[in-house]
Amino acid sequence: MIGVGDLAISRRGVLASGTAAIAITSLPAGAQEPMPGKPPATMPVAFEVNGKGVELTLDTRTTLLDALREHLKLTGTKKGCDHGQCGACTVLVNGQRINSCLSLALQHHGDKVTTIEGLGTPDKLHPMQAAFIKHDGYQCGYCTPGQICSAVAVLEEIKAGVPSHVQGDITARPKAGNLEMRERMSGNLCRCGAYSNIADAMADVAGVRA
Repeated sequence: MIGVGDLAISRRGVLASGTAAIAITSLPAGAQEPMPGKPPATMPVAFEVNGKGVELTLDTRTTLLDALREHLKLTGTKKGCDHGQCGACTVLVNGQRINSCLSLALQHHGDKVTTIEGLGTPDKLHPMQAAFIKHDGYQCGYCTPGQICSAVAVLEEIKAGVPSHVQGDITARPKAGNLEMRERMSGNLCRCGAYSNIADAMADVAGVRA
């Protein structure tokens, strides 16, 4: 306890009040603290998921990842770190890969979203899915959906001429070599360490030597 005249303040009280003050001052201009018991704000959102139109009314704070997993029950997309660091939640939005845990669902009104379920089915695998099976590009499998979605996008990026950090000349068209693909896949982590097999699977689809 800290005694100041007739006022006695505990260390925990000082920390709690300081934290509350910081939280209030960090609110955006015009924003208000959530009122206890007040329902969260919701908004409608409509987008296309795996070729099908979807309309939802969501809490405005809902991430695209949670919209897919909790509201649409597309649980192939995994929640790993939930901080955009592991890539397990990678999906394709309008053909480009994103970390769905870092993106609000409402940001994607009108977009086309493709998850691992939309790439292929057990009866009709996407070439990248088939290559992952052929080359044992997974072990526990938790990161695999994100790895496959990212791998598909990587080959499209290379085909489109999008430069990377490992190119000596960024004005030249990139080639689907081992170093190039590994650099582009560096945001997708595999705790089991199946990186070499993943590179082999991608090289197989790209038609180049790993």
